[in-house]
Amino acid sequence: MLLCLGLSYAHTPVEVRERVALPAKDLPTALHALLELPDVDEAVIVSTCNRMEIYAASPSPAAATAQIDAWLRLRFSLSPDIAFFHHHREEAARHLFSVASGLDSMVLGETEIFGQIKDAYATAHAAATTSRHLNKLFQESFRIGKAVRNNTQIQRGSTSVGSVAVELAEKIFGDLRDSHVMLLGAGDMSRRCAQSLQSRGAKGIIVSNRSHQRALELAQEMNGRAISFEDWPAHTAHVDVIISSTAAPHTVIHPEQVLPSLRRRRGRPLFIIDIAVPRDVDPRVHDIEGVYLYDIDALEALASETRQRRQDEIIRCLAIIDDHLKASPLFRPHPFHHPTRPHLPDPI
Repeated sequence: MLLCLGLSYAHTPVEVRERVALPAKDLPTALHALLELPDVDEAVIVSTCNRMEIYAASPSPAAATAQIDAWLRLRFSLSPDIAFFHHHREEAARHLFSVASGLDSMVLGETEIFGQIKDAYATAHAAATTSRHLNKLFQESFRIGKAVRNNTQIQRGSTSVGSVAVELAEKIFGDLRDSHVMLLGAGDMSRRCAQSLQSRGAKGIIVSNRSHQRALELAQEMNGRAISFEDWPAHTAHVDVIISSTAAPHTVIHPEQVLPSLRRRRGRPLFIIDIAVPRDVDPRVHDIEGVYLYDIDALEALASETRQRRQDEIIRCLAIIDDHLKASPLFRPHPFHHPTRPHLPDPI
């Protein structure tokens, strides 16, 4: 039987999510640890900035759920008051299909999550922690995710955390055509931010990354300028917005790096948008006068506006998912099972 267990931005703040974030390099070890649990036969871990979810196959889903819950609490030293959601059978599949379709994302219809789920499945498959049940489940989720995007308008408007971060910069700073922006990090999230910035005509884009070669490549794509990671604090005096999205396991922006530049800013405010999990910016930075810090949870207000505008599309997407579930060979009713009417989740 299928099950999923985890937490997401919807009910868990970033200070908890960052504690359970698993870097890609640690996933194979964690997956094998899950298969050592008595009642877990297969496992996939989806760990992103907005969620950490474990999908599993087990002949005893209640026992497996309890074992995974205990494993997570022990591994990450979590207190009993942190609650994981969990789903079994069709509800577990429905949840994955909603996630793959971008319906369960902070930014409704976002595109990154589809690739993140494919990467999570590929990692588990390479680690030999998937078999018949999860192979079928995830392959079906890819088909449904594509069907939802191809047959609805769910992707209209901002469809990534990066683009919403840029919208936030525009709301708090005004016309970005006269602004200078620094990106810390040169991964996919930073690339999407840079593309959104470029489309809004940002005057200058500086890219800084621990791998200077990757910073150079992204800066060239965006007609920007690359600087070494050690030098970014010296450029703080000359930028209006910093968008940070590194893969560091700890904070990389601290008050002592920002304070020296304030005198040279002559009263100009500095906006810092932290879209990394774990967070890149020490929360104490927000206490500095003239500096305004927004973490990934602050993007929820903008994202909720998008969700309100797309209620009709959400209903269409859920109908597509439900039709696939009814036709899926994954859930043939047991001859002695009397299924109840399936429950659709409330519109996101």
